[in-house]
Parts: sequence; C-alpha cells; structure tokens
Amino acid sequence: MRDFVRFCLRLIFRLFKVRCSIEFKDKNLPKKGVYVSNHVSYLDPVLLFAFLPGNPIFALNGHLYRKRWIRVLMKTADVILFNPIEPGDLKSLISKVSEGRLCVIFAEGRMTENGGLMKIYEAPGLLADKSHAPLIPVWINGPQYGYFSKTKGKLPHRPLPKVKITVGKPRAFKLKDELRRQRDHISNEVYQILREMCFEVNYNPNISLFAQLMKTAKVHSKKGLLKRPHFVEDIQRQPNSYKDIIIKSFVLGKYFKRKTLPGEHVAILLPNTIAAVCTFFGLSAYERVPVMLNFSVGAKNMASMCRTAEVKKVITSLAFIKNAKMEQVVDVLKANGVEIVFLESLRKEIGLWDKINAFLRYKIKRVPHKDGGNKKAVILFTSGSEGAPKAVVLSHANIISNIKQISAIETINITDTLFNALPMFHSFGLTAGTLFPLLEGAKLFLYPSPLHYRVVAEIVYEIGATIMFGTDTFFRGYAKIAHPFDFHNVRFMFGGAEAVKPDTRNMWMERLGIRVMEGYGSTECSPVITANNRIFNRFGSIGKLMPAIKYRIEPVDGIEKGGELVIKGPNIMLGYILPDNPGVLVPLEDGWYHTGDVVEIDEIGFVYIKDRIKRFAKIGGEMVSLNAVQEMVCNAYEWMGAEFQYGVVAIPHESKGEQIVLVTNNRQVEQDVLHNYIKNNGMSELYLPRVILYKDQLPVFATGKADNVTLKKQVLEELMPEKTKNCA
Repeated sequence: MRDFVRFCLRLIFRLFKVRCSIEFKDKNLPKKGVYVSNHVSYLDPVLLFAFLPGNPIFALNGHLYRKRWIRVLMKTADVILFNPIEPGDLKSLISKVSEGRLCVIFAEGRMTENGGLMKIYEAPGLLADKSHAPLIPVWINGPQYGYFSKTKGKLPHRPLPKVKITVGKPRAFKLKDELRRQRDHISNEVYQILREMCFEVNYNPNISLFAQLMKTAKVHSKKGLLKRPHFVEDIQRQPNSYKDIIIKSFVLGKYFKRKTLPGEHVAILLPNTIAAVCTFFGLSAYERVPVMLNFSVGAKNMASMCRTAEVKKVITSLAFIKNAKMEQVVDVLKANGVEIVFLESLRKEIGLWDKINAFLRYKIKRVPHKDGGNKKAVILFTSGSEGAPKAVVLSHANIISNIKQISAIETINITDTLFNALPMFHSFGLTAGTLFPLLEGAKLFLYPSPLHYRVVAEIVYEIGATIMFGTDTFFRGYAKIAHPFDFHNVRFMFGGAEAVKPDTRNMWMERLGIRVMEGYGSTECSPVITANNRIFNRFGSIGKLMPAIKYRIEPVDGIEKGGELVIKGPNIMLGYILPDNPGVLVPLEDGWYHTGDVVEIDEIGFVYIKDRIKRFAKIGGEMVSLNAVQEMVCNAYEWMGAEFQYGVVAIPHESKGEQIVLVTNNRQVEQDVLHNYIKNNGMSELYLPRVILYKDQLPVFATGKADNVTLKKQVLEELMPEKTKNCA
C-alpha cells in the first residue's frame, strides 16, 4: 500500500513540475542513514515521502503533523513526532536508526521565513554521530515560491513553481574528539554541509550575467497582475524596475554593438549610477567586455590601464567629468589614442525604433548570449607587485559563483535594500555591492562616494537600508557623526578591503546596536574568499571559506606560525593581463591563486590573518603597491647613485587602516621632494610615505634579497612597540 501511495504521489508531483535528482545509485543507499534537509514549505514531508529512496522514518515537528491534509497524505509513512530540544525524542530516534533504519529530519526544525537557511539544531548531527550512520544531505528548492510556504511578502509567490529535490551522496559524520564543547559545534557542521548543497544546487556555471539578470527579472519583476516594483535607485531619485534596467541595457548594448567588435574591451568611466549599471549590462549582453577604470588613481595610471587592456573606447558622462574636474584625464586618454564616448551625446543617435526594439526584446525575453561560463565578463585592475596597474580578467562563471557563494551564507530578498557607496571599479563594489542584490532580487541604492559621511547616514535613514558593505575607514566615519537612529533598519553590515578594528566594531555595537561582521577577499577572487555571518561569527577572524573553495597553507620564510593561503575554486579569475604584454591573458598555474596573506585556520574552520607578505598596503580600502612606492623613491633620488638602500613597509594606522613607512640609509631623503616628484609625474598621493626612518643598514636574506618581514618588525618596534607581538 505504501509503495502504491508513493507511486501516485510521484506521478501527480511530476505533472506539476517537480523533479528529483539523486547523486548516487540505489545500490549505494546505506542500510541506515540520516536524511537531513532544509525546510521551505508545508509540502516538504510529502515531497520527500514520495521521492526519497528507501523506507525512511519521518521525524516531524508537531506544527507540521497537526495539519490534517499532511496526516492523510502520509498515513502510510512511518512518522514519529519529534521535538529537536527534547532529549527523550532524540534517544528514541537514535535507537531506531541504530537498528538499521533510514530517517528524515529537518535541520531547521521549522519552516524558513526568508527562503534561506535559518537556525540549525544539533539533533541531526547528534543522531548521525551516536547511531554511527552517514548523513545524506537533501536540498529542496522551489516550494518557497508557492502558496504553501511562509515567505509571503518576502518572495514572489505563484501557483505552480518549479520544484527540484537534490539528494547528495552519503557522507560520514563523526565529531572530532579533540574539540572542546563538541555539542556547540555540531549544528555548525551540519550547517556547513547544507550550505555546500545550497551553493551546488543554485550555481549554474554556464549562464551569462545578462541571462542571470533576465532570469531574476522573470521571478521578481512583477507583483500582482500589473504592478512592477522598483529595485534600483541612485542620487537622481528616479527608481527603476527590472524592466527599466533591461530595456535601457538593450538600447545601449545595441548601440555599442554597431560601434564595436565581438569580444572587444570597452572601458567604463562612470560613478555609481543607474547609467553605469545599464552600460555594464548592455555591453555584457552583446559579448563586449566592460573594463572598469579606477578614476581615483590619476590620468597616468588610467592611460596605462587602457594600454594594458587594449581599450579603444571609453564610455563616460560629460556631467561626471565636469563635476569631478577630470578634463585633464580625458585629454590624456585622447592623447593615447582612446576614443571618448559621452552618454549625453547618444540621445541624438538613439531613435524611437531602437527603444521599440529594446521593449520587444524584453517582452519576448530575448537573451542575445545565454552562455557565459569561462568567457570574459569584466576586466578590473589591481596593484600587483609591479608599479603599473595589472588587469584582472573575471569570467561570467567567476562572478556568478561568487554571488551564489555569498547568498549561501546570507539570504536576501525583496524586503531588503542594499546601500552601496563602494565604487564599481572595485570588485567588492561591483560583485557584492551591485550585482549581488540585482541578481538575487533585493533592492539597490547606488551612491557615488563613500566619503560623504553625513549624507550617507541621512540617506540610509531615509530609504530604510537593511544591508551595507564598506571598509573600516568608512564605517568609522559614519558611526562618529550618525544619529543613533540613522541605521536602525540595518540587518547586517559587512566590512572588507581592510581589517575591521575592535574600536570600530565596539563603536557600532555600543552606540548603534549593530554587529559589524568581517569578510576577506581579493579582486582576483571576484572578490569574496571568506566571511563571517550571523550564524557563525568570531571577532578577530575573517570568517570561514566560501563554499566550493579548496585551500592549502604553504610555509613562508621568516614566519613561524601559519603560512600563505593558496586557494582554488570557481570564483578564481581567468588570469592577468600584464602591462608589459598588453591584451595577452596569463592564466594561473593549475588554477591556484596565491593570496600573499599569512593565515592560520583553527580546528573548526575560522581563518585568522597573521601578516601579509604580498607587497601592497591597504589605505582606506585602496590598495597601494609598496614596490611601486619603492621604485618611485629610487627614481626620485636616482641622481644620487645606486649605493643607497630603500625599504618600504606598511604598518597599522588608527583611521586609514595602514600607513606607508620608508626606511633608508640616505639621510637626504625628504617628504617635500617626494611629494613634488609624485605631483610632477601624475602619480597618486597615496604613494607618499607618511613616515621616513633612517637606518645605517637594512636587513637582507643570505641571498641578498631584502628581508621585508624583519624590516617590518624593526619598524614596529620603533614606532609601535605594542604591536610588535602581532608581527610574525
């Protein structure tokens, strides 16, 4: 009778777009095991009863089994009432599994209210550990968009959402004997397993960014029959819906399709605006590669970026150029053979038919290029060990995988408004600050500068922002001047680009009642590598590695504890384009990326940065090449000969994150001379060392190579004795 009922249920569900994917063969199904699943709707137990292999026991909470229709549909199933915090219920379940039964248990104990994972109980882990049974992860996706869920108002509901059930391979679950307070870590281990499943199910490695935007718009663009909610807004205060963004992207994309070649690199020189978003997606839709120019580095470096990426056209705004007083930049770029295209001038060239054509493409959901994968999606720039900017090439799969990695640890929905003042020419501002909310169905407010502390606080209050990304420098500025109620709606804040200081964290917690969580990333990694979240968070740690990231720790000379973090994963870049070899992609060796950071990883996966061997400093979130600073000093005093030594290190700074210290045995070096050299050569003011120390001899290795680790120790001993113990 049970098999007949399951057959009938499977037949009915399959007619209503339900599919089940099992990652192992029936013969590999263990005799005893624990199916551990997420919980998104009242339908979940019935779906699992119909599709899961074997004859499992269903451990259901009372709130589910009280539903009469669930009791009727599961009358032939083995059901026991289960309370995850009741020891007697757990012991009974352990005995049944130990005797050789399969069991289904919902890790959250209750239905999600936001579409993602919520609190995970320790019961599934204890059940698997005490009964010596494997865990079989199950992920249910789709019912959260239906009428049987509790996500009304947070996710768009429809009558027949597509449902997919994914059953992962059985995996052994045994607690580590060396862990203290083991039970406190059980729920976290189960959470990690389900988090990996969440990423694997939702990540499509072949879809393009524009196709993903269209897919998100299809789900979120309508509310009811006619209403189209607004999702994107900037300082012009004219909110746009997904329909508006896509149509404008089609218009711009079609125009530049006529003016450029397939695969051509086209630069964008725009602040955080809706125009920048539409230009980005317009180029991407027609397989043109956006090149995001960092307009804070000066004309010389921007010209270098264009040469490195072989850019022929730069898209910008005349109003932006005038307001930012960047006329000199335009002149330098033109002198280097780059065509400047002002968006204002396109109004005369774009006619009514172009707009009608774009509208029709939106209505028929026309995606010019659906496949993304390892095709180039965007080119960003980072300061490498050389002084000239180095191009980082990210693929569609890189960016989308990182977005799905972020969403696996923090779920956002239509009730959220993300305030982003981080520039889109930074990977943090582009992926996390802009594309993450757009492609996950949350609202986005774009602001052009994170430095307007008082204005930012006022806008966050006005729009009721719930999510913020930023750096320690910016967070300190906001907290100092903000009214205690300005950030009252903020659910979570993530700090990156530089370490979040204890003082900043305490200021936000004590004055504003908000917990600032820290993450860590790199442009080469799209950018997020690790992050804390509201479920696992340790002050002083940069969190745990994102799903699907492999790592190894490599020893470093002069470092006693820890080693360099080397990682590999779907979010790692395609490769570099180097200034001395323009246009040529240089991939990473075997896909492994050397972060240049010395870390330690504890027994439960929290990562701690101990030092940085990579030769750059992070000043207010901006990366400055220490080798470039050293080269600048050498060039400034080249007339004095090559017998002098110059060493450059970065040390902590109270407000800017870090400051640059120059150490030399040339006592004629002065800040005024260096400042004039920087100004005359069009370099960034960030290159100027804030402190100059004079030493008779700088430390070197036996090979004659500069020993920067020892040099940093010496500088800290002299300038910041209290920090010496923290320097490796």
